[in-house]
Amino acid sequence: MIQRNSKQIQRKNFRKIRTQVMPKVEEKIIKKVTKEIHKLLSIGRIKGYLGIYWPIDSEADLRSMKEHLKLPIALPACREGGNITYHPWTNSSLREDFHGIPAPLDQPKIDAKDISMLLVPGLAIDRNGYRLGYGGGFFDRLRAQSNWRAIPALVILPKACFSNKPLPKDSWDIPFNGWINEDGEFRSNI
Repeated sequence: MIQRNSKQIQRKNFRKIRTQVMPKVEEKIIKKVTKEIHKLLSIGRIKGYLGIYWPIDSEADLRSMKEHLKLPIALPACREGGNITYHPWTNSSLREDFHGIPAPLDQPKIDAKDISMLLVPGLAIDRNGYRLGYGGGFFDRLRAQSNWRAIPALVILPKACFSNKPLPKDSWDIPFNGWINEDGEFRSNI
């Protein structure tokens, strides 16, 4: 129970920090993300879909990447039962997923083998790559599957949301490969 309360307190604290800081650094974060993706494209590390997210609640808005990058973009859809599926983001209309977030639900599900990288929002991350999310466990469930865990996944957030101390975690939490903030891209210690 202490763990759960600790995560709730951390979520509240980091949500407040992110909300305060994001307007000042969002443009820089987007530029750093775009620079990193261009670098990976130039060396052939991204050949399939790039999984991004529809921003909510002061998350960095990466949606312009759909128009500016010459690669296919996928968006997640939250499903009942705490699962996520990814779908191609085309010009067809979006519908609200299980949590009311716009998603391309009319498009087919994408297999893990067709996605080159996932960019995921977060409230905080620590040096070991453990992300503090909203508490639904959606990305942990997805990445618990070996084919999805093999996909490089980076958390997008301001550097003010980096925790020098280990974040509270549960046995099912899966560390991410790293993060991108307004200072650039960083790899976790895993």
